[in-house]
Amino acid sequence: MAGKQNFSPIGIFDSGYGGLTVFRSIADRLPDYNYIYLGDNARSPYGDHAFDTIYKYTLECVEWLFAKGCHLVILACNTASAKALRTIQQRDLPAKYPDRRVLGVIRPTAEVIDQYTSTKQVGVMGTRGTVNSKSYLLEINKFFPDIQVYQQSCPMWVPLIENNEHLEPGADFFINEYCRQLLKQSADIDCVLLACTHYPLLLPKLKTIFPDYINILAQGDIVANSLVDYLARHPEIEQKLGKQCERSFYTSGDPIAFDEHASIFFGEALKSGKM
Repeated sequence: MAGKQNFSPIGIFDSGYGGLTVFRSIADRLPDYNYIYLGDNARSPYGDHAFDTIYKYTLECVEWLFAKGCHLVILACNTASAKALRTIQQRDLPAKYPDRRVLGVIRPTAEVIDQYTSTKQVGVMGTRGTVNSKSYLLEINKFFPDIQVYQQSCPMWVPLIENNEHLEPGADFFINEYCRQLLKQSADIDCVLLACTHYPLLLPKLKTIFPDYINILAQGDIVANSLVDYLARHPEIEQKLGKQCERSFYTSGDPIAFDEHASIFFGEALKSGKM
């Protein structure tokens, strides 16, 4: 109908707060669009859950965002992207939501990783769930068979960050130890991918730990650039999206606690609602 405005927001989902670092990059790159962010804080962290549990939780949250009017949802969570995205794309969308799309953060990163390594030796630091899934190893190998991937799980990092203790001296042991374990695997690593959206908050410390020749790669800008490209290639989705600069935030946990922590990740104060 002539003159009809579209209001469909882009949904951004994470198991907790980390996806806000990706949302920040997306909002900076595409400020005009409408967005709904959902953090499943009541069931976070996802990293240690079983595959079926992560899939169930992720699908519930994606369907909640669909019910809010989202035609496009970004899983701004490495664990959900690793353990739920493929099943949702291949099974749930064709059967129940053929006009909706769900994208993740792993493939966009894997597609460009070669730009950041000269030695073709890349370190991946993530949650146990992401590392055990071997999703980055498989996805990078698919695009760049010549790149050697070394993985390191960092189970203490998310709790330290979510308790806002990550920049305290007491966190240094755990930050240093996981970096040491990664570099012990190969002396030729020249790119370290932070394969958890919480981890960019550790960048001030990581830059003092890793040698200067190592590229430390956060995902926000990569995912934002990939989304710009995706919307350009898929006008049938882009045309449904609203551009009223509206942003809403929801959590499955306590909104007051969410708001207190979320500003650390998003870079500004925000007000959330209950899922």
